[in-house]
Order: sequence, then C-alpha cells, then structure tokens
Amino acid sequence: MISILLVVIYLAFISLGLPDSLLGSAWPTMYQVLGVPISWAGILSMIIAGGTILSSLRSDRLISRYGTGKVTMFSVAMTAAALFGFSFSSSFWQLCLWAVPYGLGAGSVDAALNNFVALHYESRHMSWLHCFWGIGATAGPAIMGLYLSHGLPWQSGYQSIGLIQTVLTAILFFSLPLWLKMQKSAGTQSSSRNVLTAGQALQLPGAARILLAFFCYCSLEASTGLWASSYLTICRGLNAATAASWASLFYLGITLGRLLSGFFADRIGDSGMIRIGQAAAGIGAVCLILPLGSRMALAGLILIGLGCAPIYPSMLHRTPKVFGAENSQSLMGMQMACAYVGSTFAPPLFGLLSGLVGMRLYPLYLLCFIACMTLLTERSSANARKSD
Repeated sequence: MISILLVVIYLAFISLGLPDSLLGSAWPTMYQVLGVPISWAGILSMIIAGGTILSSLRSDRLISRYGTGKVTMFSVAMTAAALFGFSFSSSFWQLCLWAVPYGLGAGSVDAALNNFVALHYESRHMSWLHCFWGIGATAGPAIMGLYLSHGLPWQSGYQSIGLIQTVLTAILFFSLPLWLKMQKSAGTQSSSRNVLTAGQALQLPGAARILLAFFCYCSLEASTGLWASSYLTICRGLNAATAASWASLFYLGITLGRLLSGFFADRIGDSGMIRIGQAAAGIGAVCLILPLGSRMALAGLILIGLGCAPIYPSMLHRTPKVFGAENSQSLMGMQMACAYVGSTFAPPLFGLLSGLVGMRLYPLYLLCFIACMTLLTERSSANARKSD
C-alpha cells in the first residue's frame, strides 16, 4: 500500500513541476502570435502567483473538509483544465482568465502534498520528491521546445502537458482509497487536525519567524536564478550565451543536491541539513563577492544551488515536529503562501535596486537573505516542540 501510494506522490510531484516553467519557454512565441508586448508575461505571472498564494492560505480548510487525496485530485484537474484553456485561447484576456485556475490549482496541491509527506514519510523522501519536481520543471520547457522546433504551434505544448495532467487526475482518482487508508492507519485523519486562522497560527511559538524564513529562502532561490546571467554578463564580462549556460548550473546544483541529500537526510536530521545548506549557500555568495575571476563566480553559483537543495525540503519536513501534526496543515499553507510571496516580489525588487545601485549589489542581496534565513530558522528551532 505504502509503496504504491508513494509512486503516485512521486508522479504528482513531477506533474507539479511540469506547468511551472512552461510560460517562460512558450512566451517568446506566444506574445508575437497574440500581438502583445513581451512585458505582458509579467501580468500572467502575477495572476498565477496571486491564485497560488490565495489557494495556499485556504488549503488547510479544504483539506480538513475533503481530505488530501481529493484536494490533490481536484487541484491537478483544475490545472489540467487551465492548461487546455491556455491552448484554446486566442487573445490575451482569455489567458488572464485561465491563469486564475492555473494558480489556484498549484497552491492547494503543493500545500497538500508537502504536508502529507512530512507527516507520513521520512526526510529523504521529501528531498527526492522535490528533486522530482525539478525533473518536471525541466521537462516542461523541453516538451514545449520539442513542439516548437518541429514547427508546431505553442498550443500543442500546452495540450500535451494538459493531457499528462489529465492522466494523473485519473490515477489520483483510483488511488483515493490508499490516501484514506494511510491517514487512518497513521491516525492523521482530518478530524485530528486544527484548522487555524492566520492570527491563531501566528501565535504559535516560532511561527512568525519560520514564515519569514520561507520568504527569505524563496527570495534567495528566485533572485539567484533570475539575475545570475545578468550578473555574470555585466560584472564578470561573460558573453550572454556563456552566462546563460553557467547560470543554468545553479538549477542543476539544486536538482542534484536534492538527489544526494536524500541519502543523508535521515541520519543528519532536518535541522542539520538546513544548517549545512545555509553554510554552503553563504560560502557560495562570498565566492561571488571575491574578485577572483569568473570561475570563482561559477563555483559560487553552484555552491548556492547545492546549498539551496536541502533547505526547502528539510524546512517543510520538520513542520509537524516544530508545530505539531495537528497544526502542520495550517502552517504548511501559510508557509507556501510566504514562499510564493518571496519568489514573486524579491526578484523585481532587486531589479529596482540594481537600477539605482548597480548589479554588483547582487551577491550582497543574496547574502542578506541567507543571513536572515539562518537567524530565523535557528531561533525557530529553539521553540521546537520536538527535536530531530
């Protein structure tokens, strides 16, 4: 029973990653076909992010009422419908409408799956599952690129991913008894959970700090990824093609790091993995600051990626330990929301700052998030209800 359900969850994490990077890969073709400015991708991105944040905050009530399996199934179905909606859209305003369920589906399934894994599986599975999310996020643009390279319209790519999501919805439907059986056997049914308001959740010891830590982590990851190529080009003198290739190694570092960290997570513990990741990311940011050539900057980006790898899964996995299993779903939804706020607003904030101060601020900007996150997670650990 456990192994079959775990396979379903792995598939769900791949599916979760598939749509996340699809818009960026398709937009260079989409905006020309639709006849809109290239900058309007930001409008779609903000609508999707807003829906994701909203559904993350409401996920605990939905899961408490309907259960993790059903919420996951309906969320994936909603995402599939949105993807098909994108493929049938012929104008920008139609894309804006379909962006709403696109974001709403992503937030609920993310919060639901992360809390379920944190409650029922070992830390290594959380690391590997987020590695599989990276596989999905990598496969999405590859599928879109395959269609575009063969002269097919961008709609075909969205339809293909939508079909994959539809198949997963069917798999989730037939797996519903397994989710319920797992929760009953582990004693984590919806009836044993507290559905907390935002105010009640913030009153839990350490809650405000850990929410800010999630904001800092996703601000770090999103800002590093978005501005790495620009930094290498402007401050290190690399050409655009080389800078883009080197910047991609940051994401490779995250994916491989999560694969490797899964082998050590259970022995070292969540808090230990978080500290190791933060130390590696901090050293990586310092490497970017040091004027020791472009290869040192490359090493810094890879180190930041490897450092980021265990932090997010380990922070998620220790949520029931820090705040109690009965409160974890409420906290998980708020953590997801804060994470999305960070990834949505921190990168454009740096864009504004770099226009005023210069691109050389980039490593210091990243280092500030690493330092704040480290301080917040350490203070939160002091209030943990249980130790690792």
